[in-house]
Amino acid sequence: MKKALLVIDLQNDYFPKGKFPLWNTDVVLQNIEQAIEKANAHGVPVIHIQHVAKGVAPFFNEGTPGADIHPCILVAAPTAPIVVKEFADSFEKTTLEEKLTKLGVTELLVCGMMTQNCVTHTAISKAAEKYNVSVLVDCCTTVSEILHQIALHALSTRVKLVPSSEAL
Repeated sequence: MKKALLVIDLQNDYFPKGKFPLWNTDVVLQNIEQAIEKANAHGVPVIHIQHVAKGVAPFFNEGTPGADIHPCILVAAPTAPIVVKEFADSFEKTTLEEKLTKLGVTELLVCGMMTQNCVTHTAISKAAEKYNVSVLVDCCTTVSEILHQIALHALSTRVKLVPSSEAL
């Protein structure tokens, strides 16, 4: 199986100085940097997913620093393609499926922010059904630990939940 690592919405607005900071972002950021490092070492392609809000939104507004991908993530995977999305599902009206097909990907390793929203919607997307999907549990976060755990529990019957150390 050919894997790809999807890094969803690792954007400045979700970090402590952003407009909508999430729980445990420092740890999750380090875990994702390590996952990217392992992916790079094993020839697993990394794809950045960036949510951009058009018009007035509470965060991720187009052209703002908060919508930018976190600089540490860009340093870890500087040549990875960026798929821009407007919806929670990273496949909806994007070029993601086209990129995965060109790469011959059959297995998706999904990580990012927020666990119950964009991570979940991407992992269980109709378009994701043709892939073997795993969510990297230590590489996701949301507004609180309890909501993160609830989201993972809800996902557990639909996709594999694995620590990044086992996936790469």
